[in-house]
Amino acid sequence: MMQSGNVTEFIFLGLSPNPEIQRVCFVIFLFLYVAIILGNSLIVLTVSFSKSLGSPMYFFLSHLSFVEICYSSTTSPKLIVDLLSERKSISLEGCITQTFFFHVFGAIEMFLLTIMAYDRYLAIYRPLHYVTIMNRRICAILVGMAWLGGFLHSIAQIVFVFHLPFCGPNVIDHYFCDVLPLLELACTDTFFIGLLIVANGGSLSMVSFIILLISYSVILFHLRGHSKLGRRKALSTCASHIIVVILFFGPCAIIYLRPSTTNSMDKMVAIFYTVMTPLLNPFIYSLRNVEMKDSMRKLWFRAMNQE
Repeated sequence: MMQSGNVTEFIFLGLSPNPEIQRVCFVIFLFLYVAIILGNSLIVLTVSFSKSLGSPMYFFLSHLSFVEICYSSTTSPKLIVDLLSERKSISLEGCITQTFFFHVFGAIEMFLLTIMAYDRYLAIYRPLHYVTIMNRRICAILVGMAWLGGFLHSIAQIVFVFHLPFCGPNVIDHYFCDVLPLLELACTDTFFIGLLIVANGGSLSMVSFIILLISYSVILFHLRGHSKLGRRKALSTCASHIIVVILFFGPCAIIYLRPSTTNSMDKMVAIFYTVMTPLLNPFIYSLRNVEMKDSMRKLWFRAMNQE
């Protein structure tokens, strides 16, 4: 049973108290959210209906795009609605639910990026055994493990705050619910719980980032023996992955690899991994990938011819 104290809802301060700035932000973030949905949905549809994109890399990419849609949808719709609302409130249950799914999809994305790095490592370092190792069954198991890991990580985070009493105040200086702002509002000592939460979230980010760093370092080292054409193609693919990793893990490290306190700059940092990363992923993976662009073009022509 959740322990709520006297608080039944929380009030967000949002991005800005200025009504004019809020209206401008409403237009901007509405456009960005629509672009996130359309861009990532296009990747999912292209991979699903294109026979030429049947490799494990595109299988993982389609799942990553789907998770990006879910991840952004945990915060962006509420943000967009609140930008036109005078009172930006959320119930205690709604806040806990938003926090839970925010961490679920965030952790799944971390695991998928790690799996994609392992996939590229095998494709370049062990090309003769790649098809045998990364068969469809193994790919499905890896994706399933990413989802399971995401839920287990989020359950661990929520358990820490689920029984905290909230007696007031109930104002969150953010535009969505997260564990660190909730800890500051709890009317009990949360120092030890804060350490556990930072250890859980921070260790996940750090371990995933180290694995990614090692994988891509080995890949870049191994590419020295490849032909110029093969090296260029592999570098193009890996560069896309590395850009996404930096965009996602950089801001996450700023938030979760420091003491469990919040400040106004956290909102600006959070925009990068809740809005900008899901927005840029389709452009990074499609504009730098000839196969993806060709498949998107064929899918478009096929849809136009059917009309």
